[in-house]
Amino acid sequence: MRVRRVAVLGGGPGGLYAARLLKLTDPACEVTVHEQGDPDSTFGFGVGLAAGTQRKLAAADPDSLRDVLAAGRRHDMRMTGSDGSAADVVRVRNDRLIGIARTELLAILQRHAEKAGVALEFGARRSADELDADLVIAADGVSSATRENGPFGGRVTTGRGLYLWAGTEFALPDALFAPVTTEHGVLVTHAYPYSAERSTFLVETDETTWRRAGFAEIDVAPDASDEVSLRYLERAFAEQLGGRRLIGNRTRWLRFRTVTCERWSAGRTVLLGDAAHTAHYSIGSGTKLAMEDAIALVDALRTAPDRASAFAEYERVRRPAVERLQELARRSALWWESFPLRRHLPAAQLMVAYMSRAGNVPLPRFAGTSPDVVRAALRTYAGEPGPADPAAVTEWVLARQRAAFPAEPVHVDLRDPWGPDGDAVLAGVGGRAVRLTGPAERGAVLTRLDLGERLRIETGSLVEVEAPAALRDDLAAGLVSGRCDRVLLSEEEA
Repeated sequence: MRVRRVAVLGGGPGGLYAARLLKLTDPACEVTVHEQGDPDSTFGFGVGLAAGTQRKLAAADPDSLRDVLAAGRRHDMRMTGSDGSAADVVRVRNDRLIGIARTELLAILQRHAEKAGVALEFGARRSADELDADLVIAADGVSSATRENGPFGGRVTTGRGLYLWAGTEFALPDALFAPVTTEHGVLVTHAYPYSAERSTFLVETDETTWRRAGFAEIDVAPDASDEVSLRYLERAFAEQLGGRRLIGNRTRWLRFRTVTCERWSAGRTVLLGDAAHTAHYSIGSGTKLAMEDAIALVDALRTAPDRASAFAEYERVRRPAVERLQELARRSALWWESFPLRRHLPAAQLMVAYMSRAGNVPLPRFAGTSPDVVRAALRTYAGEPGPADPAAVTEWVLARQRAAFPAEPVHVDLRDPWGPDGDAVLAGVGGRAVRLTGPAERGAVLTRLDLGERLRIETGSLVEVEAPAALRDDLAAGLVSGRCDRVLLSEEEA
């Protein structure tokens, strides 16, 4: 279809990328990006782009990706054991992931949008209703006024955990996951370099620790950073920071907001990126989702006969991928929210738990890419390093699980093992040995493994998890990372 005039609300990565792709597809189309902020003002520090996203960007627009890659920084990943010991550290190769300053990414995308002929308007708040356009792309973020004021069936849920997004004025050598235990509780950082002089330094904690540390009582002005919390975190993470300071950018404690919508379009308006959906930062990148949305939307507009068909095709293509990532991100968020309970795990086991937390990295695959880490985890699990062949790891683990023990069957079918439904199971078990049974679907099995971990840690129960034999990779990862003591394989269909 041909579109005469397009207005884009929001000058973030998704909006800018969609605007450029539209102009490249149809140079005669008038495309204007309306951004309420200044050209060089943004919230946050670095963003990450995984290898899969890079491949999609390369196919859609190799010129802009070339500049992004040149400005980005590749890095591996380190994890420190839950006791915080510098001696207990594992490293995995992850250099297909790049970090780039959000300001630099926006500058690149602004430049390429203008080069393609896109008009950029800054410093004015605009609404979809007032814009003279045949098509409005609402890329106005997680707090989207377009979504809130339109018939999109938007819903926002808030996570239990708290996080604070800060930065450093030095580049870490690798991405870093490191917990520290303070007098108030456990804090954990996700940090990574995004330039030669800067790193993102994100800190997470649970509600109890947050309140004990007095963070809930800190009053921060709307456009200011929480300097009191930053100074506290500098002391807590002094070893990881090398005694250097944290920097803020409207930095304050937040709870992650998950956005879902019943529909992504209405009339001439279509939602894109965070305006339509969000996925927890620990597994999903808002930048990734928004730029991939832009590719799919422009493809649909190019091939569909009319606007309604284009919007329908865009949602048909993107919604399954987004919902899958949101489910992975939900599981990852629950894992991080319950992280303090894993402070007993050494680094190698913790890394296996981390990589398998959402069910998207099978144990054999991780053993193939990071054999030293997995062999160290297997040594902790079974007293020996395991087979050299990654494909043999699962059966090796299953063959060395704990001997059978009498266990009371407990049927569970819940979504959040750390919430009230999980609380009820804990209250009913009371430390007895149990066999957790339930639906055969993979998501339900992963939840049983998470519940098993909670039962083992909080009640001391021996836990056996029953699941289809087809899910043996998930079950083996659960054994190695301490989510259960034993598994019972069934012939049910997963």
